[in-house]
Amino acid sequence: MAETTVMALLAGYGAAQRLVHRMVVFCLGALLVAAPAQAAGPLIWALGDSLTAGYGLPPADGFTRQLELALRQAGVPATVRNGGISGDTTRQGRARLLWGLRGLEAKPDLVIVELGANDMLRGLPPEQARANLDLILAELDRRHIRVLIAGMRASPNLGPDYVREFDAIYPALAQKYRARLYPFFLDGVAGKRALIQADGLHPNAQGVRIIVGRLLPSVRQALAIRPK
Repeated sequence: MAETTVMALLAGYGAAQRLVHRMVVFCLGALLVAAPAQAAGPLIWALGDSLTAGYGLPPADGFTRQLELALRQAGVPATVRNGGISGDTTRQGRARLLWGLRGLEAKPDLVIVELGANDMLRGLPPEQARANLDLILAELDRRHIRVLIAGMRASPNLGPDYVREFDAIYPALAQKYRARLYPFFLDGVAGKRALIQADGLHPNAQGVRIIVGRLLPSVRQALAIRPK
């Protein structure tokens, strides 16, 4: 039941947002460069779309801030940097990977890769999403950066063949790169109206809190893995 609402939950990126994508990329790059030096502790970069960007929420309620606070409450003095841009596909995420890493001004201890939802919502071929994610993971692997793959699931409305091919992307790439996998980023939130913003599309602060709580053990485990 929850999976049937993924498309509705993540939709709303539209042509207008795609037109301003370059402006958002520029602004995010400026923020990265201007960000203060990280505190002692691991540096985590969340590379993703609106789900990591905190779409529709005050910064304090967004994914990266809530994850940072949860980690610190758990005794991990991490800094979590926001690399999410609303509407990004895997292709767009791949295109900004290198300058995003440069903008951090330090090698991250972990990159959370949360991309693919917009490819699915637009009905783009799963093999394209897989190829783009493969290139992202290959580059991070080459740099000996630990990765946590935050997976997505296709809407059943797209048909069984599409669902089967899309859903297979994340476990296959996790196995290929020996990366930790969190199978479904929206686990526990998709399909629950009380956890969605008034726009009916995006997780609200409580929804993000649930996402962070469920994802937290995987983040801690990924940080504990020695780099290659």
